[in-house]
Amino acid sequence: MKIKNLPSRSPVFNLLFILFSISLAAHGQTADEIVSKHIAALGGKDLLNSLRTVYLEGVTVLPNGTEIDSKTWRVNGRVSRQEISLPMGNSVMIVTPQQGLRSNPRNGGAFEPIPDEQLKTLQMQLDLAGPFVDYAAKGYSLESLGMDTVNAAPCYKLRLTTKSGLAILYFLDAKTYYIVRETRKGSGMFGGGRSRGNGNGGGAAPNPEATYNIDFSDYQKTPEGYVFPATMIVAGGPRTSFEKIDVNKPVDEAKLSKP
Repeated sequence: MKIKNLPSRSPVFNLLFILFSISLAAHGQTADEIVSKHIAALGGKDLLNSLRTVYLEGVTVLPNGTEIDSKTWRVNGRVSRQEISLPMGNSVMIVTPQQGLRSNPRNGGAFEPIPDEQLKTLQMQLDLAGPFVDYAAKGYSLESLGMDTVNAAPCYKLRLTTKSGLAILYFLDAKTYYIVRETRKGSGMFGGGRSRGNGNGGGAAPNPEATYNIDFSDYQKTPEGYVFPATMIVAGGPRTSFEKIDVNKPVDEAKLSKP
């Protein structure tokens, strides 16, 4: 298809020119080069590997307008605990490399195992440095899928596949190299979202075969230099805003692991 007589200063022409220019630049970049710039944008490999604990306080707004408060603690490689204030009662989710448990307020707060497929996704959150740091050593594979757009912004599109075969698409902003969208199949994101957030406040179970998008924005830098997205939106679902983020503060790991 040819575009004829398009004014050289029209908005459409400018957008096409930008996308074409970025595509040319991206053509010469490997997946490793893109990931290297992403890691640098987050402060560098050494800084990311220095993350020992993360604590987050967030407010999630459900599609029906209900607001839910959450508190999340993570100890690198060892345990994650999330406490959520739901309308029908509080819920606690505990994830370790060995198991995952979630309390059900509809069942008197009794803990139930987290389904295996969802647990695999949640266990990735225990890696505080993120999936791209030393990804090959973790047994992951990475592939560049060229350029795409998210909310009209040009992005690099990468596919990461874990040892268990879980395939995740990441969209990295072409200017900042921050992740602006994550796409995956299944329900794992609804049990805690991405590696740094809460994704669900209850409701009907999602289709495990469906594909879901999570968008990240409003990136903020902590006083220590760590960078986190302050806003996370699950397409068609909840929106979470993180109001407090603490890093490398002492925690009681035994207490976090206790149901």
